[in-house]
Amino acid sequence: MPSIAIANVTHHYGDRRALNAVTIDIAAAEVFGLLGPNGGGKSTLLRLLSTLLPLQQGSISLAGHDVAREPDAVRRAIGVTFQSPSLDIKLTVQENLKYQGHLYGLQGRALRDRMAQVMSQLKIQDRAGDIVQTLSGGLKRRVEIAKSLLHAPQVLLLDEPSTGLDPGARHDLWQFLTTLRSETGVTVLVTTHLMEEADRCDRLGLLDQGDLIALGTPDELRSSVGGDSITIDPVNLTELQQQLQDTLHLQARPLGNQLRIENVSGPEVVERLARELPGTFRSLTLGKPTLDDAFIHLTGRRLADEIGAE
Repeated sequence: MPSIAIANVTHHYGDRRALNAVTIDIAAAEVFGLLGPNGGGKSTLLRLLSTLLPLQQGSISLAGHDVAREPDAVRRAIGVTFQSPSLDIKLTVQENLKYQGHLYGLQGRALRDRMAQVMSQLKIQDRAGDIVQTLSGGLKRRVEIAKSLLHAPQVLLLDEPSTGLDPGARHDLWQFLTTLRSETGVTVLVTTHLMEEADRCDRLGLLDQGDLIALGTPDELRSSVGGDSITIDPVNLTELQQQLQDTLHLQARPLGNQLRIENVSGPEVVERLARELPGTFRSLTLGKPTLDDAFIHLTGRRLADEIGAE
């Protein structure tokens, strides 16, 4: 049985469709990433999984519990860290964890032992007495995750967990998540728009405008592009696009103010461009397919551009 089973889930906000018949099975102890732009449907799906939104169509099961029929059991089985901070910055780390534990019925020795365990796991035990507002962004994020782990959930839901973190703090966070999965078998679902974060996941679901447009490992998604990719900064986009077709028999698609050629033998095409079409471009970039290339291949748009437009 999958740890998370999402079947034909569709959700609307009035006339706007946020999710369209999304189906995903996530195995126990899997680190699964939902990758996509803002407005793609990631946050809506996370809210449905965490019982914050009622299910309109389809079905969702977490840790063997049906979201629609057993919401209380689902809430006991999951830990959630949302993008927006949930810490009381005027309280200490220890006080934040204590009051979180009370919400799940933890008291006395059991609570103290569990607090000590999660603080040790996240390497914040020496900050137990610190006021939260004095902590760095990375440490605050660790406290957020410690809160979500207090009741030993079977499934951990993380909404953009690296928001506001520097590269070093992001590395430490993902190192912890990998260790946590190995030691406890917890299933981790992450929403993200960061390629480096997506690359750390076992599998990815690519959401765009409510549709699940791709599902697979990071390597599988990259290989869907095939060959090399070349991005060209043209002197005249329309003229060069036509010249590429007429002279080199290559199909190039516009991507903003640039042209994109995919699934080619990169060095050979670069050499032909320089020899047969000199002066038609300012610069070009040759590379192996990335996850961003996979998004471009599937949608015709850059994921980074979609994020920046929100």
